[in-house]
Amino acid sequence: MSDTAMTPPLGVTTEPLLARRLLICTVIVLISVLLFAPLIAVFSEALSQGAGAAIQSLASSDARSAIRLTLIVATIAVPLNAAFGIAAAWAITKFDFRGKAFLITLIDLPFSVSPVVAGLALVLLFGANSTFGAWLVAHDLKIVFAFPGIVLATMFVTFPFVARELIPVMIEQGKAEEEAALTLGATGWRAFFTVTLPNIRWALLYGVLLCNARAMGEFGAVAVISGKIRGQTTTMPIMIEMLYNEYLSVAAFSLAAVLALLALLTLILKSVLEWRYSALLAATRRH
Repeated sequence: MSDTAMTPPLGVTTEPLLARRLLICTVIVLISVLLFAPLIAVFSEALSQGAGAAIQSLASSDARSAIRLTLIVATIAVPLNAAFGIAAAWAITKFDFRGKAFLITLIDLPFSVSPVVAGLALVLLFGANSTFGAWLVAHDLKIVFAFPGIVLATMFVTFPFVARELIPVMIEQGKAEEEAALTLGATGWRAFFTVTLPNIRWALLYGVLLCNARAMGEFGAVAVISGKIRGQTTTMPIMIEMLYNEYLSVAAFSLAAVLALLALLTLILKSVLEWRYSALLAATRRH
């Protein structure tokens, strides 16, 4: 009998039915415990005293300030990281140079460094006790315990997402189309906007969604560099912690529910992209 005849068809599993059902049930239980149960608990606690109490807590000046600051930081950090990610992916995939592997390692650095360590590093770099920090203080430029520091910390922890989504796609596409456009007389910028950008647009949007989700939910690095000044440098995750530590559970979980809704919206958009453009995103699907 040939090897082909002995090989089961693709997609056919050889595990016993009981083993498959146990595996599926285990996955469902884990998802329920680790994902759905916490979400249900958050929304239940937020509405424990009624929708009116939840809305009233969200209408407070501190909550509104935290929501506004979180959205502003994401609005600034995400487009900048998208631009840096495109530039980094372009440099790595379109050019050969010494140190390319080291550059890729630097892009991946925020994945391996604790956000708290990243925040401490920014404090050491821009704090008043450093040479550069002292110069900033002398010129009345505040980074640590101020809005610019929060943006820098958010950009650091979210930098790899866009670049890491674009690099595999641009490697797979190669350079042929751009070279053809240049041969036909297109400028570098025109080749980028008419050839490269349309080819990477869905991977770019996918990376931007992931970057945005992390930017809104970042806690560690921002908590260190922000100083947690109520009403000034408190983002939503920090404000949630402060309210919870003050035993204001309804206010804390109401704000957490808003953050969860924003995360769920991002997840829905991400899922729609994966569903509609699965072929284009196949090279970057690692999540």
